[in-house]
Amino acid sequence: MGMRIGRGTSFTSLHVTWPHQVNIGENCRLEHDIYFHFDGIYSPGPSIRIGNDCFIGSACEFNISRQIVIGNDCLIASGCRFVDHNHGTEVGTLMRVQKGNAAPIEIGDDVWIGANAIILAGVTIGAGAIIAAGAVVTRSVPPNAIMAGVPATMRKFRSQHPS
Repeated sequence: MGMRIGRGTSFTSLHVTWPHQVNIGENCRLEHDIYFHFDGIYSPGPSIRIGNDCFIGSACEFNISRQIVIGNDCLIASGCRFVDHNHGTEVGTLMRVQKGNAAPIEIGDDVWIGANAIILAGVTIGAGAIIAAGAVVTRSVPPNAIMAGVPATMRKFRSQHPS
């Protein structure tokens, strides 16, 4: 069906709307019930790209109309959501028929995203960053930052020598 899965990658149940839109790197581990949803009509792909040596927990959703790129060595806990588009909000026209805005999501190498976090359109998460469980990330994140809250705000940077 066109989905590319690297050598050594393991998974159980995946749900995929357009398999050719998904490219998963080598030595990844994907838990059950992950949903790769390319939101749109047929177009060349891939638009969902996952690097090597990544972990993706159960029940994660990738709802993408533009693109998401996930670097190498990333940890994505269960229940995370990635949505790169929105609905229009103009008064006088049904929201479901309005054209919304969309922007790619980019996740750097060695990023840890905690359970049930939500990453929204246009966000870039720098290498080595940590996103706390339940955070809603609406703005880009610098490398090695630790983000938490709704909306997510920077709490501190990772230290060289953890305490």
